[in-house]
Amino acid sequence: MQQPHLAPLDRDRLRADAVGFEVHITDETASTNADLAQAAHDGAPEWTVHTTDHQAAGRGRLDRTFTMPRYTGIAVSVLVRPTEVPPTRWPWLPLVTGLAVVDTVRELGVDAALKWPNDVLVEDRRKLCGILVERVETSIGAAAVVGVGLNVGLSAEDLPVERATSLLLEGASTTDRTEILPVLLRRLRERLELWRDPASAAELADAYAATCSTIGRQVRIERADGSDVVGEATGIDASGCLVVDGVPWSAGDVTHLRPA
Repeated sequence: MQQPHLAPLDRDRLRADAVGFEVHITDETASTNADLAQAAHDGAPEWTVHTTDHQAAGRGRLDRTFTMPRYTGIAVSVLVRPTEVPPTRWPWLPLVTGLAVVDTVRELGVDAALKWPNDVLVEDRRKLCGILVERVETSIGAAAVVGVGLNVGLSAEDLPVERATSLLLEGASTTDRTEILPVLLRRLRERLELWRDPASAAELADAYAATCSTIGRQVRIERADGSDVVGEATGIDASGCLVVDGVPWSAGDVTHLRPA
């Protein structure tokens, strides 16, 4: 197993490689999403990026929190101002973000797939990253803060939970965060530009379906009210909902009940 590249982000190299993005880097912050949301309110332009060497109070879906040791992961948030996209398409943003992360880690030699909506998993069980997309209402229109927390150089002893993993543990071709982050930004922008183009909706939906291991599986959806839904996941509808036995579901924790 290669040794992790545990070092601060190289600011000059990162900004040079992240063409088309305005990158802001901190030594430490509570949440890059919170920082970027404030920047969005202050008028920051689209494709502004906030990243850090240490995120102390990261947040995920369903108000979950996560932390990672300094220099061992990528915590990054990207600002998008998709004012031309109808509200019915916005629920696809987390799904598209997950697809971009899979694009990135596959480029690094790690074979990952998606569990709906945006869990990036290795071998259908080890989680590689967390994703949180938040809508922000600003004086110049609605914006989206797209946040990704990717485990890069975490050792087995550093993992926050037993079913987590990292690029290091999965044998990625590099664990240099300064090298990986521009790849992630490029792949994210490519997928987001497709999402913004109505003519590409079918192409994007096909790409997601091909990457999502939930489709075709027996699943259990744990709902916020404590009830469960069990059935076969047959697809994703136009609003990004998971269709289970013909019924679309927009939220809930999904468990795969048996192999495909």
